Amino acid sequence: MADTEKDALKAAKDAEKAAKKAKQDRIKASKPKKEGTVLSRTGKSVKKFWKDFTGTIKKIVWPSRAQVLKSSAVVLVSIIVVGLVIFGFDRGLTALFDFGTKQASELGSQLAGEETTLDAEATTEAANAETTTEATEEDTTEAAEEETTEAAEEETTEATEEEQN
Repeated sequence: MADTEKDALKAAKDAEKAAKKAKQDRIKASKPKKEGTVLSRTGKSVKKFWKDFTGTIKKIVWPSRAQVLKSSAVVLVSIIVVGLVIFGFDRGLTALFDFGTKQASELGSQLAGEETTLDAEATTEAANAETTTEATEEDTTEAAEEETTEAAEEETTEATEEEQN
């Protein structure tokens, strides 16, 4: 049985190869054979192209002068209308943008004025604090000098009294 199965598989493979070869032969037979040289084939192709081209050109229906003028007028009117619409949008958006910019600059000026006022108040407070600190330091320095002067005067007075005694 094993030999029979091997023979059957081999017969199937052979049949498959034969079918492929037959298909290739059919494809090869269906292709037209190229006749002539490359230049003669090219010349024939160009001749065929011009023949088809002139036939197609003859089929074209050209518009009359009136149709061309009417279509041109429609196109020009459409261009003008679309241009005016775009112009209107542009002007409107420009005005809106300018208004927003003006409002923002006014708001910025107001905020800058408030910041300037706040900065001025902070500067004034800082100056007052420095003045107070300087005054306190001056008072402390003056008090120390007075104490030193008083102590020196007392010593001088005591020394004078001792000399007198």
